[in-house]
Formats: sequence, structure tokens, C-alpha cells
Amino acid sequence: MPGRVGFVGCGGMAGGHMSNWAQMKEKGEDVELAAFCDVDRGRAEATATRYGGRAYEDFRPMLEKEDLQAVYVVVPPHAHVGAEIQAAQKGCALFVEKPVANSLETAQEIQRAIEKAGVVNSVGYHFRYKESTDQARAALQGKTIGMVMGYWMGGMPGVPWWRRLEQSGGQFVEQTTHIVDLARFLAGDVAEVYANATTRALSDVENFSVTDVGAANLRFTSGAIGTIHNTCLLKMGYTTGLTVLTPELIVELNGSCKLIEPGKRTEISDRTDPYKTEDRIFLNAIRTRDTGAIRSSYADAVKSLAVTLAINESYQSGQPVKVRV
Repeated sequence: MPGRVGFVGCGGMAGGHMSNWAQMKEKGEDVELAAFCDVDRGRAEATATRYGGRAYEDFRPMLEKEDLQAVYVVVPPHAHVGAEIQAAQKGCALFVEKPVANSLETAQEIQRAIEKAGVVNSVGYHFRYKESTDQARAALQGKTIGMVMGYWMGGMPGVPWWRRLEQSGGQFVEQTTHIVDLARFLAGDVAEVYANATTRALSDVENFSVTDVGAANLRFTSGAIGTIHNTCLLKMGYTTGLTVLTPELIVELNGSCKLIEPGKRTEISDRTDPYKTEDRIFLNAIRTRDTGAIRSSYADAVKSLAVTLAINESYQSGQPVKVRV
């Protein structure tokens, strides 16, 4: 029987995963893109016409009617309203795009359902699948990390839900989560945060309730410290990245991996597509039940969410906040 996959959400991010699965099918993999759900019925139908399968505008009947081995949930942060739990209860492997929710309570409820069902699960923190990240992690092995510095600097995404705090969670939760997660992947868990954020230039944007500049101090459980800055006020794209400092090595991740040592500099570029890599690894895990190659489980992604929510709590309260998971 082919590996039948369904999608909850048919927007741009989901489209990339669909394309990857279609390419795997073209290369001879026994997979089938079988079902597509979106609140925009026309978008679901257009996707079904492109890839085959059936269209739905509600995930509940889709998960009831379709015999699926895997489900992708690719929806805005506020729209995690039961698809993961129902899919897990049906025994479907789950791939969830980041962030996994916009509240810790929702994420932990989903986590419990996944753990109870024992299904294969993966979260789309694709930075973890870059070759440059592999090189950085290997180079840092055994080193004493003193400081981590991260940044996400760009403009405001155009989708209306992004600018609403109660929907997206704001830039740290929805976007800079990639940098927070990469910092955790390389330097370990975060114990406490202390943050500031405000709106400097976008107060006249309609329905804007997030902030447009922010800075967070992080204390890692290892004792290392970090800073992560972000902004969405630029009228251009700019840059994202992470720098990790040890006494004998500096690692810069910004489109490539730069290893800076006394008298020596090495740069390693990415040659593979991390989105394709994470989808291929997810398919392999479904088939083998071996999840060892999956680099971000749902439970681990909840930890990254907890850090970003703590950052929000800190800048809102003006106080340091301990990370709750």
C-alpha cells in the first residue's frame, strides 16, 4: 500500500512540502498525496487538482474518511485546534510546521496526545537539517560555549494574522523561533530570559498589535549567556544568523558556516536543500519506525516555543522569566 499523506493547510509552506513529496513520488517512491484541507475551499480544490486526491475545508471529516499514514499540519500558530490530536489518535505520523502553537497549554496537550499514541513525529525546524549546522555542531563538540548571539532582521510578513499578537504570538514566537531553536540545538536548553520589545515605526499599520523591535537576554542551563535581536520594521529583507563564541573557536552561521580559529578561517556552504532533507527523513522514519535521524521531535519543539513565550512574558512584565519546560 502506498504511503498516503494528507495536508491540513495548503498555503505556501505546505506547498513546499507537497512539492518535495511529489518529487519523491516521481523518483519511484511508493507515496500518494491523498487529501488536502484548507479553510479556503478553493485553495484546497486547486491543490487537489494539481496533485490528485480529495479536497476538504474541515480536517475532521478528512481524518475520518481518509486512510492516511501521515499528516502534515501547516497552519498559523493560532490555528492548531485539534488536527494533531485527531491525527495522532488515528495512528498517523505527524509533521508539524513551527511554531507548534501560540500557547504552551495547547502545545503540551498535543504533545501528550502524540506521546500516548506513540506516532512518528517531526517539526519543521529546517535550520537543523543544514550542512552548515552539521559542521557547526561537530566543531563545537567538547568546546566551552561562552556566548551566543542571534538575530532576525527584516520586514513585516504580508499575511494579516502575523501582525496580531493573539494569533501569531509576535516575531519571537512565529519567526525568530528559528534562531532560538538553533541556539538551543547548538548550546543547549535555556533556563531564563530577560527581554525588551516595543513598536517604533509600524504603529500606523492597521490591526498591528505585535512589536517591531525586540531584544532578549538568555541564560542557558550550561551557564552560557546569549542575546537574540529581531525587527520587522525594515522596508527590505536583511539578514538572519547566529554566532557562537568559545575560547578557541568562533562559529558564524549566516547562509554558510564560518569557523574562525587563531590564524585560520574555514567556510562551509550548504549544498543540499534542508526542506527536502527533513521530508525525506520523515518518510524514512514512517517506513522504518526509526526516528533517530529526526532532529526536532514535537516534544523538543515545545521547548523552543516555551523560550519564545517566556520572552514575550518578560518584555510584557519587565521582569526576568524562567522557562517553564
